[in-house]
Amino acid sequence: MKFTFAHYNYNVFDLEKSLKFYEEALGLKEVSRKEAEDGSFILVYLGDGVTPFNLELTWLRDWDRAYNLGDNEQHLAFEVENFDEAYAKHKEMGCICFENQAMGIYFISDPDGYWLEVVPKK
Repeated sequence: MKFTFAHYNYNVFDLEKSLKFYEEALGLKEVSRKEAEDGSFILVYLGDGVTPFNLELTWLRDWDRAYNLGDNEQHLAFEVENFDEAYAKHKEMGCICFENQAMGIYFISDPDGYWLEVVPKK
């Protein structure tokens, strides 16, 4: 038996705000969507257009508060070819939440507070 990655999920409070953020900050685009017949949830899968990996954003109609992310130790990482250009863009967006210059990486925070690591392409 062989298992392969399919997708990773983040629950989001404001779906439209999150979709805008992920497209502007990381260039992710919607690849598919599933909506509950009763309107109770929407699942949106985002892709980078290069890899088969998807980020699933889940919006729940009846959720009425920010998500508790605990210590926020989990994160999704993104490689980028032009690290300095990405850094400047994220700095301008005001979404950089942590930098580790010794390791040559930084993290951005999405509208719900999820951390996303940005690393230079190897």
